[in-house]
Amino acid sequence: MESKVNSQSTPRLREKSRLMSSSEIERTLVRLAHEIVEKNNGSDKLALVGIKRRGVPLAERLAKLLTAIEKRPIDVGTLDINFYRDDLSTRDQRPVVSPGALGFDVNGRDVVLVDDVLYTGRTVRAALDALMDHGRPQRVQLLALIDRGHRELPIEATFVGRTIQTTDREIIEVKLEEIDQSEQVLLVERIN
Repeated sequence: MESKVNSQSTPRLREKSRLMSSSEIERTLVRLAHEIVEKNNGSDKLALVGIKRRGVPLAERLAKLLTAIEKRPIDVGTLDINFYRDDLSTRDQRPVVSPGALGFDVNGRDVVLVDDVLYTGRTVRAALDALMDHGRPQRVQLLALIDRGHRELPIEATFVGRTIQTTDREIIEVKLEEIDQSEQVLLVERIN
């Protein structure tokens, strides 16, 4: 009886298609790095901030690409948004933000928030709250490897790797070597 309950509570997923291979992800990141440089007229005040989890390795890869293009290092930070989510049941605790937790001062900087998938916009809203607790950037732009639509909040990415139209039953799974020991983007579907 217990296993039946567990199998019902965990959605079963079926792979529908592979949307991006490792080389397609790499080519997309190269294109996005060039778009970032072009839109920001270089990289003088630029900093990248990856949203945990998969936004972090994407931000680090982009920083390497930008460093190669611009011939100067690009600051990269990590943002943990768990305490900022509006879909958590406990809102009693306020996050403790330590100065320098990002590794650089965001004040007056052009910050690019990096995430793997843009869906409802709630993760980005939480990331903006978390970022503002670190200081006041001059400008914040959003980069998403995949934009799948279905927004609940008025949030739009400045830089998009690929736009994929999905249904509510479908899920985009981004797998990155640094976290998953695999490199691809999959479209999967919940099955009951």
